[in-house]
Amino acid sequence: MNRDSRTALEPLVDVTPRFHTAETETPQDWDALARHLSAHGMRFDPAHDRPQQIAAGYGNLNYLIVVDGVTRVLRRPPMGELPPGANDMRREFTVLNAIGPVFPLAPKALFHGADESVIKGQFVIMEYRPGLSIGGTMPEALAAIPGIGERLGSMLIDILVEFHRIDPAAVGLGNFGKPEGFLARAVTGWHKRLLIASDDLPPPKAGVDVAEWLAAQAIPPSTPTLLHNDFKLDNVLLDPATLNPVTVLDWDQGSRGDPLFDLATLLSYWAEPGDPPAMLALDQMPTARHGFPRRRDVLERYAKATGRDVSDFLFHRVLTMLKLGVVFQQIYARYRRGDSKDERYARFGPIVDGLFEFAHDIARGRAF
Repeated sequence: MNRDSRTALEPLVDVTPRFHTAETETPQDWDALARHLSAHGMRFDPAHDRPQQIAAGYGNLNYLIVVDGVTRVLRRPPMGELPPGANDMRREFTVLNAIGPVFPLAPKALFHGADESVIKGQFVIMEYRPGLSIGGTMPEALAAIPGIGERLGSMLIDILVEFHRIDPAAVGLGNFGKPEGFLARAVTGWHKRLLIASDDLPPPKAGVDVAEWLAAQAIPPSTPTLLHNDFKLDNVLLDPATLNPVTVLDWDQGSRGDPLFDLATLLSYWAEPGDPPAMLALDQMPTARHGFPRRRDVLERYAKATGRDVSDFLFHRVLTMLKLGVVFQQIYARYRRGDSKDERYARFGPIVDGLFEFAHDIARGRAF
């Protein structure tokens, strides 16, 4: 990008993390963690260097902590009961250790805390790479840059293509996950989570209809690749001066399976002008403005770059929209049950039904 005539690059935006306040943070037993890490030869003094919870994301809890004098990130699942197979710290640690040597955007995973008694859940301590995270609103300084949407959209496609080129066997993940029957299990699994997250309320009819539509489809198998399973713009941190990617976050859902599922997951967050109000209100990526490519353009570019057959993409598109609705239904359920005090979660109640309705329209060919 030709920014201006300056010789030294300066940050376009401030990337200092936002932290929870003492009233909104989720406390941990830091003294127990200090004893545990000490037993493994690591020095952590929460009294001297108080951990801070990063105020970003809606799933796992992330804290900046100082271990052996170096700032690290501690990741752990949200508090309370978790859906089956969700928020898997062992999985994240395994994936990051495997792909690190061949995928430079993967942060280094340094320690896996498998003993859930320490802080009431497994955790991972990993490298801290500061960078710019872009959520639903484009920073003002970036919005003024001509072609910013096209540049960021192309970047996301390029990263996903590069990641899907990794040979799982070459990095020791040839037996990772269960790619056979991946899509069928995803349909039944997200249907089950839909019912669980409904608690004592009737499950959304549109969501049930979509799950039944998916179960009736026959999708041919594809050659599996590694999957991120939650790849989107705010999980890619950018250098604040060059806007080049510095790391990709949130690997706890990593698996092997159909790569179109990863692409469809990205597009499930990819809002466009004219989308239903719920999709725009979700406010996950700023793609409805700023000149971002449209969803069909992204699909075509990915197909051209990889040579993959995308004729069955409708199935993946509907499945990941069901997944999106259930994910935010689960987040709202945690708030409703009192497992989280984060007031950001309150707004997802009325949005969820609209997401399922949108998925229903896509399945019927009334939207893409």
